[in-house]
Amino acid sequence: MKASTYEPVWDLEVIYSNGSDSKELEQDLILLVTEINQFKKSIHLLGTPQSPNEIGEVASIIDQFTKLAKKIRQAGAFISCLQAQDTTDKKAGLLQGKLTSLSAQFQMAITTLEEFFASISEIVWKLLLESERLSDISFVLNEIRERSKSKLEVQQEVLIQSLSVDGYHGWSHLYDKIVAKIKIPLAENGETKELSVGQAFNKFSSADRSIRKQVFESWETAWRNESDLLTHTLNHLSGYRLNVYKARGWDDILFEPLTYNRMDKKTLETMWQVISENKQPFVDYLNRKADLLGLDQLSWYDLDAPLGKTESTVTYQEGAEFILEQFGRFGKELPSFTERAFKERWIEAEDRPNKRPGGFCTSFPESEQSRIFMTFSGTPSNVSTLAHELGHAFHQHAMRDVHPMNQRYAMNVAETASTFAEMIVADASVKFANNKEERLALIEDKLQRSVALLMNIHARFLFETAFYEERKNGLVSTERLNELMENAQKEAYCDALSDYHPEFWGSKLHFYITGVPFYNFPYTFGYLFSLGIYAKALEEGGEFETKYIALLKDTGSMKVEELAMKHLGVDLTERDFWDNAVKLAVSDVDEFLTLTEES
Repeated sequence: MKASTYEPVWDLEVIYSNGSDSKELEQDLILLVTEINQFKKSIHLLGTPQSPNEIGEVASIIDQFTKLAKKIRQAGAFISCLQAQDTTDKKAGLLQGKLTSLSAQFQMAITTLEEFFASISEIVWKLLLESERLSDISFVLNEIRERSKSKLEVQQEVLIQSLSVDGYHGWSHLYDKIVAKIKIPLAENGETKELSVGQAFNKFSSADRSIRKQVFESWETAWRNESDLLTHTLNHLSGYRLNVYKARGWDDILFEPLTYNRMDKKTLETMWQVISENKQPFVDYLNRKADLLGLDQLSWYDLDAPLGKTESTVTYQEGAEFILEQFGRFGKELPSFTERAFKERWIEAEDRPNKRPGGFCTSFPESEQSRIFMTFSGTPSNVSTLAHELGHAFHQHAMRDVHPMNQRYAMNVAETASTFAEMIVADASVKFANNKEERLALIEDKLQRSVALLMNIHARFLFETAFYEERKNGLVSTERLNELMENAQKEAYCDALSDYHPEFWGSKLHFYITGVPFYNFPYTFGYLFSLGIYAKALEEGGEFETKYIALLKDTGSMKVEELAMKHLGVDLTERDFWDNAVKLAVSDVDEFLTLTEES
């Protein structure tokens, strides 16, 4: 039977028609104003329950909350897709402004709801959570109640949410505007092209070192030219965050990200300690790669360079078919879902100008669909990214029957599902390689990701930790930001590179995201956690898919330490799990070094 033809451009029309001119979206945003105001009124009319028999009002307000959250998420996902597919879409920017304001209003209402939960006596609260209507979501409700205790009085928190529209999120939107203007010139084949940052980034995987070097120099220059604005933006975004933390009495900059990721600080510290003590094999890999490329040391722009004289590329169709084949070796539900995503055009992968850099997956809870964004140019890394984002989409699909409040999983476990899917494809690629040269290229692609997650992400974490400590004492200059960034990179890469990327703090969107602070360590957690899950999958074969889906369903209703103990039988606060996970990553280094001994 002939395979279906998969188009690399997504279909947003089934969500809202006519893009940023959508009348349906306009009406939904207007309706949201009314519904949020009604939600606020309903909360203010609530009386503190004096007995578990008064559960009706509590359950009703929770239902209102979940319905509103789904509507806001639906509109937000659509607008983010519009902005990603075309950075010149000014109307999408205006829509984002409206939604940010609505989200802030909704958050103000949630703050009042948190206070309401906190006002209920411990005895009545416990009995309410034991009721049939609320027992399934007791973890999340307890989490909301506890969160309110770490915050200010409700009037002050509402004021913070109100000011955040222009004083916090506005800085993140400004960053998007700055990036949309940036063009990276590239002289190639006698012609100079103006590349978007997304297109330019893919050139770092070019087999031609002169191209990589040219793009990197233009890349650094482009971000340096905007450094005044970027410095201003990052300083004031972080300053707002720090002032809020100070007012709440949060002394530890990691309090919010750890709380958001439902993760103990000991787990994070243990993870980084094990990684730091086991980097030598990856330094050995970087040194061997430098030898193979005829260099004394790799430059930053050599990290993603392919090995060999030719650059292996595939079409989007070939990449899609390859992913489906590899997913099919794991189980039945993952490839079935993935084929639907390809057929129904849930993926935006076309290589064209004016697209935002990077990749993401976003969900539409009301439509029970997802959308994936990336720029596909045919590299092995592109295929891995596509598999990664499909893993995110499958995670949401696996939770479709879970209570909406239990679907709000954190970033670290979200990255577990995506990285797991990525590893299925990467490992199967190596296993079924046609020859030694192809096997080497695929192993090397896996190692590029290991270096990114164990070294690059570590550099980001080190930079943000140092930056926020300095920011507490005042504004941090561009020169100091560059210095902090380069110091972090040198430490994270163990001085294994000849030069670094000091402007990285400006080029990386993650530092400017206001929704999730410290948008870095969850990637590394997800990678290593997924290695443990993947080892179980290899051990148990196709039977493991059912257990895997059960794990995914629990990701929104327990702490990660409890999740790991329940489904894997491991203690994440101790070294053993992390040592074993890093060893699995090191095994790729061992194979790479063996394959290249005679090269």
